[in-house]
Amino acid sequence: MKGDTALVLHNQVTADSPKDELDVLVQAAEVEKALGELGYRTAVVPFSLDVDMAMRAIRAADPLFVFNLVESVAGDGQLIHLAPALLDHLGLPFTGSGQEAMFVTSNKLLAKKMLRAVGVATPPWLAAGSAPGAAELGAGTYLLKSVWEHASNWLGEDSIVRAKDAGELRARLEEKNGGTGRFYAERYIEGREFNQAILAGEMLPMSEIRFVEFPDDKLRIVDFRAKWEEDSFEYTHTRRSLDFPAADQPLLDEMRAVAGCCWQGLDLGGYARVDFRVDRDNRPWVLEINANPCLSPDGGFFAAAESAGLSFTALVERIVDDCLARCGKSKRGAEE
Repeated sequence: MKGDTALVLHNQVTADSPKDELDVLVQAAEVEKALGELGYRTAVVPFSLDVDMAMRAIRAADPLFVFNLVESVAGDGQLIHLAPALLDHLGLPFTGSGQEAMFVTSNKLLAKKMLRAVGVATPPWLAAGSAPGAAELGAGTYLLKSVWEHASNWLGEDSIVRAKDAGELRARLEEKNGGTGRFYAERYIEGREFNQAILAGEMLPMSEIRFVEFPDDKLRIVDFRAKWEEDSFEYTHTRRSLDFPAADQPLLDEMRAVAGCCWQGLDLGGYARVDFRVDRDNRPWVLEINANPCLSPDGGFFAAAESAGLSFTALVERIVDDCLARCGKSKRGAEE
């Protein structure tokens, strides 16, 4: 069988790169393996700020499509859209969302504005240099989050602000930013946390992040330690569950409907994840939309896919088939 070439594109990393960036090598290896099982020849290209080198390597592979795993460029999340922009320039089909959706969702402030525009609730926030609205921001607990990076990046105990008023909140944000606009403040929603994985527009099983035996004075958040520091309390006491009682069904249905609005309203494609907090009144709030979620076999997206009966190879096949269908190509393009 002659298989067409499938190119796996991932962000370039080094031995000194942090854990969250090194994880892309695991994803690339597993995706390449799955593509081989599906009958494709494979090539793997790292993507960096040397765009000319990447372009030459991509053209040399002459791929049928590109499996885009680029999560950052030169360690900077705000450059994530450069990869799909280059692939558009080359006229190549690629998996996942387009460059516009990738840019919008990677900029958390722009994403929040667009969510509000399509009627989706997202926690109130304060951006650097903006005046807080008295009706929304005041005394309370806030998280100082990175504008461009995934929510868990840069998030730790020093990101928590308990402000007595909007003025104190603004001062703490300015101190964190140090003259830049890298961080914003978001009101902390006390309650439960959920992830909705979406595959080619289909809602996969919902998962809940459960904070087990957290002390009463410790915020229940998925911070950097909870995701990456395996010997930490946060990592060992933050657990994923895909089992829900019947009483949760109306809430799950509501979140799936909201996730569908996010998918359509932000023009997502391929696969994505919508992160929710649900407050004590059972109202869901969208925290973040990840248009290029982690595909590691031990990650949340594959856990949802596996719960839906998909193997890792079947998941990759669904993503590829969606990519090729959207550009009008045959599913495999292989010759027996």
